[in-house]
Amino acid sequence: MAADRRTSWLKGVLDLLVLSCLTGGESYGYEIARSLAEAGVGQVKGGTLYPVLNRLEENGYVVGEFRAAERGPGRRYYRLTALGRAHLAGETTAWLEFHTAVRAQLTTPPATGHGGPTPGGSA
Repeated sequence: MAADRRTSWLKGVLDLLVLSCLTGGESYGYEIARSLAEAGVGQVKGGTLYPVLNRLEENGYVVGEFRAAERGPGRRYYRLTALGRAHLAGETTAWLEFHTAVRAQLTTPPATGHGGPTPGGSA
């Protein structure tokens, strides 16, 4: 149940988290997934991550570049564009405002006398 819930929450914020992984410079899919896991977000599999990276690239938020490796398969490295940085800044502000509202709702004791049902009684 907890994993399903985390997956659901992650869907709404994964693009933002992936962009945030690129603020320190370019990276590739496996590194991004590892960074998210180390941050406590959970495991993001390639079947979820690569469509996000493709969408971000199509929107002009990141640029991807394939590089051959001396050994093993090549990798596609991604870096933020100026548009991606601007999008990340705006969406970060919006997410933090939303987070603040959710946190306030979850941590504020309910008001009494709201007219709803009472435990063990009728409305």
